[in-house]
Amino acid sequence: MWLNTLLLALRSIRRNLMRSFLTILGIVIGVSAVITMVTLGNGATLAIQNQISGLGTNLLQVRPGQRMGPGGGGGATAFKESDADAIASQIGGIIAVAPEARTGSTVVANGRNWTSSIIGSTNEWLVTGNWKLAEGREFTNDELRAGAAVCLIGETVRRELFAGQAALGDQLRVRQMSCEIVGILASKGQGAFGNDQDDTVLMPINTLQRRITGNTRVNTLLVSMADGSDADRVKTGLTQLLRERRKLAETDEDNFNVLDTKQLAETLSGTTKVLTTLLGAVAAVSLLVGGIGIMNIMLVSVTERTREIGLRLAIGALEREVLLQFLIEAVVLAALGGIIGIVLATAASIGLSAVMNVPYVFNPGVNLLSFVFSAGIGVLFGYFPARRAARLDPIDALRHE
Repeated sequence: MWLNTLLLALRSIRRNLMRSFLTILGIVIGVSAVITMVTLGNGATLAIQNQISGLGTNLLQVRPGQRMGPGGGGGATAFKESDADAIASQIGGIIAVAPEARTGSTVVANGRNWTSSIIGSTNEWLVTGNWKLAEGREFTNDELRAGAAVCLIGETVRRELFAGQAALGDQLRVRQMSCEIVGILASKGQGAFGNDQDDTVLMPINTLQRRITGNTRVNTLLVSMADGSDADRVKTGLTQLLRERRKLAETDEDNFNVLDTKQLAETLSGTTKVLTTLLGAVAAVSLLVGGIGIMNIMLVSVTERTREIGLRLAIGALEREVLLQFLIEAVVLAALGGIIGIVLATAASIGLSAVMNVPYVFNPGVNLLSFVFSAGIGVLFGYFPARRAARLDPIDALRHE
């Protein structure tokens, strides 16, 4: 019985292909919109997590001032290199601490110039930021102590100044100072805030302070925590230590702020997931519109086939068999719309992911749920027309013109 009913439903759909296609168009649009929105949202969430994790593993960024962002320093006292040494020696659960001084400048090499970010730090800066060396070596202890004229450059600086030529061992001029390139940093790409992480020149912090900035200011302390360490305990100990070193009274507010990149990633990811859910819910409305379209066409189909229904009932067909025939027809229409929508959504998601530069994340749960929901729409909106067909009076149906 089920097979015969399914064949009858497919035969009816095939008789009016154009009308059937227009009927399921709403389902196709709804399913493809939901899947595409959710897939792109998941890809954006993963991209944010990857970009923030690129800042460093379990990284704490400590800056002067009571808040992050431009002007957040509010004239607060800068850190010193000794603050980083104190944190490394007095607080447990820490892998590395790197003092960071930063400025911007035009760099010149190989007859070309480029404006880049100049960072002064130690080898721990590579650890806190998950940096790898593509070529060359780190700074030696003697170079760090003496403030030697050596530097590491990022991939963007290498590409813009050397254009494929060997940069290792060459000279790079930063303002009035010339330094030897002893290493090339492996590419990391775009950062969490849209910045180019590879547009960087790293040199010993003493070199930057003595030869470029002319002061001992440290803009940021980068603290990399060990895996499994208690972040709250580390931040509490870090805060207490810095308050003591900065001679703050108990009633004084902190004149520095601590940013936990892991918490930042969770916050941004949570926001993205909420937006993804909202967009998916809005797109799902079109599924209801598609369901209304199916109910409308099924009612028309019942009216057109009144004599056929009356004849089936007159020769002994049961009401439930007629009900099942029209219900299966509605479900088949909705399921076909769901399958086509999934195919279109997959193609659209792959294409848009490449355009938006976010990873394509296939979510089988969303695809399966969308298909089941589309079939459910067929049951929900196909039941009333099917029930109406099953309750027709055979005599009145046979008289119908």
